[in-house]
Amino acid sequence: MNSVRMDNISWVEYEQRVRAGSVVFLPCGATEQHGPHLPLGTDALLASAICEDVAREVQGVVAPAISYGYKSQPRSGGGQHFCGTTSVDGATLSAMIRDAVREFHRHGVRRLVIVVGHFENQWFVTEGIELAMRDMGESSGMEVMRVEHWEFCRGETLDAIFPDGFPGIALEHAAVIETSMMLHYYPQLVLLDSIPDHGPAEFPAYDMYPARTAWVPSGGVLSSAKDSSSEKGRLLVTDVVDGIATAVRHEFGMTGRAPATSPYPQVVD
Repeated sequence: MNSVRMDNISWVEYEQRVRAGSVVFLPCGATEQHGPHLPLGTDALLASAICEDVAREVQGVVAPAISYGYKSQPRSGGGQHFCGTTSVDGATLSAMIRDAVREFHRHGVRRLVIVVGHFENQWFVTEGIELAMRDMGESSGMEVMRVEHWEFCRGETLDAIFPDGFPGIALEHAAVIETSMMLHYYPQLVLLDSIPDHGPAEFPAYDMYPARTAWVPSGGVLSSAKDSSSEKGRLLVTDVVDGIATAVRHEFGMTGRAPATSPYPQVVD
């Protein structure tokens, strides 16, 4: 089977797919600590794997991931004080997205999906998209979809995985959702014996600058990942891939069902 990855095919094949109207997917992750049991590249790895699965569903192409994200925040990513977390300014991320969108437009891409895999990236990715759309003008013919993959986890799936209650997506950093999805896609990269055993971190309803690093568990995990499993990962991935593929088909006029709404309120941090 032909690869869906842009970096694994020639420019000639890529051009043919673009001219045929393929949807292009751009994963946008981070290089950020994910506790002692997950790799620093978790956000980009998961976003890329999800993009590849969705691309197979809709005959799309997956571009190489943007692997540096906006600065890790204590209440959603543990913060900047962990060794290995390598972040960029918001303006830098927005500029990278802006340039990437314009380049894909120059290639002839008219349907682009940016899949965000790092919680803190959302609004800087949005800024980059909006600046690029302004640069290209209303007659560009390009449509861009921005999605956060966790928004497609269905309520019934979350209820089954979290029988004692879902702690919220911000506290799921390096916890059950990400660890289970990594066990599904990259089990060889997960160190099960190194998972910390503690309850959800308790944060106040505000932030402080300089950051209060003492608020964050020393291992960087914001909620216990002890109950993670590859089967839970399979359930989550099924939700996410089906949900994004359905949304892509719907918004870009392809055959498919109408997309489902998010199963839980957007967390504001």
